[in-house]
Amino acid sequence: MHDFVYYTPTRIIFGKNTEQQCGGLIKARNCGKVLIHYGGQSALRSGLVDRIKASLTAEGLSFVTLGGVVPNPRLSLIRQGIELARSAEVDFVLAVGGGSVIDSAKAIAYGAANGGDVWDFYMSLRKPDACLPIGCVVTIAAAGSEMSSSTVVTNEESGFKRSFKTDMARPVFAVMNPELTLTLPAFQTACGCVDILMHTMERYFGHGSNMDITDSISEGLLRVVMHHASALRDDPANYESRAEIMWAGSLSHNGLTGCGSDGGDWATHMIEHELSGMFDVAHGAGLSAIWGSWARHVLPERPDRFALFAERVMGVARAESNTVTGLRGIEAVEAFFRSLRMPVSLKELNLAPSGDQIEEMARKALVGKAHIGSVKKLLQPDIAAILMAAR
Repeated sequence: MHDFVYYTPTRIIFGKNTEQQCGGLIKARNCGKVLIHYGGQSALRSGLVDRIKASLTAEGLSFVTLGGVVPNPRLSLIRQGIELARSAEVDFVLAVGGGSVIDSAKAIAYGAANGGDVWDFYMSLRKPDACLPIGCVVTIAAAGSEMSSSTVVTNEESGFKRSFKTDMARPVFAVMNPELTLTLPAFQTACGCVDILMHTMERYFGHGSNMDITDSISEGLLRVVMHHASALRDDPANYESRAEIMWAGSLSHNGLTGCGSDGGDWATHMIEHELSGMFDVAHGAGLSAIWGSWARHVLPERPDRFALFAERVMGVARAESNTVTGLRGIEAVEAFFRSLRMPVSLKELNLAPSGDQIEEMARKALVGKAHIGSVKKLLQPDIAAILMAAR
């Protein structure tokens, strides 16, 4: 067991019609001017943004709005948001959407509260001194950004996709109404479920000892997500499954499933960041396309851990060795991804990166780092080999 600090300051307001409480939640923070940040037109067409505006107005709060967030949120829009927040003297940022919107809102909150270029934080050139308070109304169960300290941004000029985290960016509240996810397309729902699974699996696979209680929580969460992901594939309007998946998304990325571990591996995420930075793929689909190749590459380092996962999570019977059991577990995960119509290779993702592109992604993944990964410390040849195997 490793030493750890567990910190989750986010207040969760979970249930039907909870978005109508936004005004009171923000007023309780003694804030008066809000930037409402959202994605595409669905938040407007559905009336969600209007309901939130009415809630703010009822509490005497003023607001400005900025929409247009896309998956793999863009630095250019974030810079627009920072200028708007500064000029309007905003003192609270409210994200209305999924992980991309919340991450974009976090970056705006950093930039508005600090001088200089916000991208410096993502390139580890300096650290922020402050961050505007952030709240969110979650409309997609996936990233878990509503309870995490992390934010991921794409610089479309350089092609870099980078993460940054401090506890300052943890949302002060998250409004979670599963009804808001009922109309999500099947592909987006499946991508979200893969992302949730991967946030726990990244922490589950590490190098060193783990806590029995954390392992049990992680294994239970993974089994529940797989069950309800399959249920939503067959019945997208199942409110109970939507609720289970939404809450699992938060628990998967708020640090709970990493307590007592070495922090987890995260190489699959780092490699996928380069993939989506170059090709702008959906994050969940990119993860499912890469994970199996990563797992096979590092399996010899922790066959015991992969065998445990195979037995406890995937229901694989113990074979003649940990390696064989672990391999069957990897195959079972890929079969599950396929059952959700998720890709398990770059070809199934409709990508055919050249050798030069693979080398570029492998190089970029290590910018500012000596290595990535924990199960095995991956260097550029390892990353390139994983991407080649994923083709």
